[in-house]
Amino acid sequence: MESVSCKWLLLSILFLSWAHSALSVDGLSNGDTKVKGVNLGGWLVIEGFITPSLFNNIVRADMLDGAKVRFKSLKSYKYVSAKDGGGSSVAIDQTKADTWETFRTVYLSNVLEIIRVATLLQLWRISATEYQFRTYDGHFLSCDGKGAPVTAKSSYPPSSTETFTVDRSDHDKVRIRHSSGSYLQASPGNVLKADYIGIPGWDDGNAAIFEMTFDGSNMRGDYQLSNGYGYQEAKKVLDEHRSSFITEQDFQFLSSQGINTVRIPVGWWIKDDSNPEPPYIGGSAAYLQMAFEWAEKYNIKCIIGLHASRGSQNGMEHSASRDGTIDWHKYNDNVQESLKAIDFLASNYGKHPALLGIELLNEPIVPQNSLYEVLIPYYSKGYKIVRKYSDRAYVLISQRINARNLYEIYDANELKNLPKLVVDFHFYNLYIELFWNKSPSENIQYIKNERRRDVESLNARNGPLVFVGEWVNTFGRGDPGTRMELQDYSKAQLEVYGSASFGWAYWTLKHETAPRWDFKKNIKNKIMQLQ
Repeated sequence: MESVSCKWLLLSILFLSWAHSALSVDGLSNGDTKVKGVNLGGWLVIEGFITPSLFNNIVRADMLDGAKVRFKSLKSYKYVSAKDGGGSSVAIDQTKADTWETFRTVYLSNVLEIIRVATLLQLWRISATEYQFRTYDGHFLSCDGKGAPVTAKSSYPPSSTETFTVDRSDHDKVRIRHSSGSYLQASPGNVLKADYIGIPGWDDGNAAIFEMTFDGSNMRGDYQLSNGYGYQEAKKVLDEHRSSFITEQDFQFLSSQGINTVRIPVGWWIKDDSNPEPPYIGGSAAYLQMAFEWAEKYNIKCIIGLHASRGSQNGMEHSASRDGTIDWHKYNDNVQESLKAIDFLASNYGKHPALLGIELLNEPIVPQNSLYEVLIPYYSKGYKIVRKYSDRAYVLISQRINARNLYEIYDANELKNLPKLVVDFHFYNLYIELFWNKSPSENIQYIKNERRRDVESLNARNGPLVFVGEWVNTFGRGDPGTRMELQDYSKAQLEVYGSASFGWAYWTLKHETAPRWDFKKNIKNKIMQLQ
């Protein structure tokens, strides 16, 4: 009897999965029933990973906002250390760079957990020579003036007492001058003070000379570009980029390949396009309008996604974060700014014939308590805002990328039984140790087995439609694989993600340096075949 019951349960799940996946997405052209999409990444929200050349002409491009640095005295060979992240005098007493030498870096150790590692100081750039230094718990290095010790204080926003000039003799040798005019040095008692008399020379035995080293890759997003160039030059760079990176010819190409949807990332500052909060640069709204006109001309639908939110929802460069801090969920003002951005997008495009949907937030990282206190209520409010302007538009919500539970969105009572709700999942065989040592064939089998089971189980849930809104034709540590292996890998992904009830969207249309991420190159080189 138990065996019969299990069989019926299995058959029921398979039927529900099939029935859900067989649903037709409204509004697509040419009789299509599901989204076959491509992301326009790196266009209206900058991502240096996609377009590194945009940053080539910034002075001191290695010292942009969010860069993680460490200072070592070349007299004592000990590191500058703000113990416990701040609140006391800054010492020069550590012989190796451990968790006291301190700065803020947030990264994914795996898909499920976010770990903060306090190893460095992080830069806030004021100009090409002036900086503020932030510790892992949000303090800033501070000094009251000539002869005073350097401390780490909770000073927000930081002011002139937290501002320092960095002189460089070469790539890694620096001297640091406080805004009061005095240079910092390793003073007796291993204390960092602004008490050097005169202008120090560059000899290694000088107590005012430090070795500056960098840790990890630098952030290269909208904040870094705009603040790094300054307004006038940044506007020129962005105007040229926005007008040339994505054009009408790209929409024509996508249409010729059977692509029926584009997913367009935008930043929250688009709502104030004529006068956005500094340092962000306006002008993206006009290009979003062009995208809708091109989409309508070539029978393509648009999904607008809020990729960058005020305060940053994930600390990544494509969220326009200043330094990797994740503050979106911590302050109601940030959440309200996101809702205003959704209102702007819905009021302007809710009735546009090319609109397919609006995505309320991309790849949020929030702790478990904020899932139900902040994120789910935000999704509920955002859904209602879209519905004020459109009954036909789909509303997309993103799975937390640090989620332990694949179904947590489906279990939220506030989001149950909402018409035209879609959950966006991003499936990458990248970034985490699970995929680092898998062979190409093992990655292909992972798609055919584990990813297929995930998609089928999500399809079978009684709730929102399933969208694989980002995936890419590379794996592991970005290993190239053979031509045939990449063809098989893309074929497996297209088959599995094509079974998702809402469809899929490839990340991304263009990439300056990584051809496996570049949809156009994959098609033109016949690595991917859609038709």
